[in-house]
Amino acid sequence: MKCALVTGGSRGIGRAICKKLAGELGYHVLINYQGNEEAAKQTLAALQDEGATGEIIKFDVGNATEVKEVLNIWSERHPEAIVEVLVNNAGITKDSLFMWMRPEDWSSVMDVSLQGFYNVTHFFIQKLLRQRYGRIINIVSVSGVKGTAGQVNYSAAKAGVVGATKALAQEIAKRNVTVNAVAPGFIRSDMTVGMDEKELKTLIPANRFGEVEEVADLVCFLASRKAGYITGEVININGGIYT
Repeated sequence: MKCALVTGGSRGIGRAICKKLAGELGYHVLINYQGNEEAAKQTLAALQDEGATGEIIKFDVGNATEVKEVLNIWSERHPEAIVEVLVNNAGITKDSLFMWMRPEDWSSVMDVSLQGFYNVTHFFIQKLLRQRYGRIINIVSVSGVKGTAGQVNYSAAKAGVVGATKALAQEIAKRNVTVNAVAPGFIRSDMTVGMDEKELKTLIPANRFGEVEEVADLVCFLASRKAGYITGEVININGGIYT
């Protein structure tokens, strides 16, 4: 059984990625979630409606002990499973100006995006290297490549993942395991629901917000065998707002 794990896979961009990996690449998808079980179940139902397979798996990516415990139990129950694709998509925002930013708002954002990347990727890395095939795709952000005022914590966390992507790619390329990052701009999803789309789209050369399916299409390509010679890249998908 060939599998793909998508962290934060229950909603928005994560849900769209789960559907693409299952429907187009035929993976059994592990839909990770932390709190919203109902949304995770809806994502699984959407996969099953299209004749694909998957399951939901609950853990907090920022909690190293929980990640190990849950994934060890899953691995023991599925000894025949081969995880080929890992999409580090989980992320949270706690926006405020840096001078007002509370320590917990800094650390919680770091824990999910940056520490979460380490916790989940480190669990799978030896398995990927032993099987000599894998795709690691990290969902970062335009904030992580250009910086966004009011998001110093989020920008720092995502920039950290950008650096980790480039370094890890060099370490493991010989084993046919690629590591790439996808940096979305304004994408119509749960995370942008409170934004003034009409005002903001005037800043975007493409004059619109992106769709979650467009991000998922890019991730699906990077997860495919067609992308075997692409590694260490950060690919912007932002309608031209930053290049």
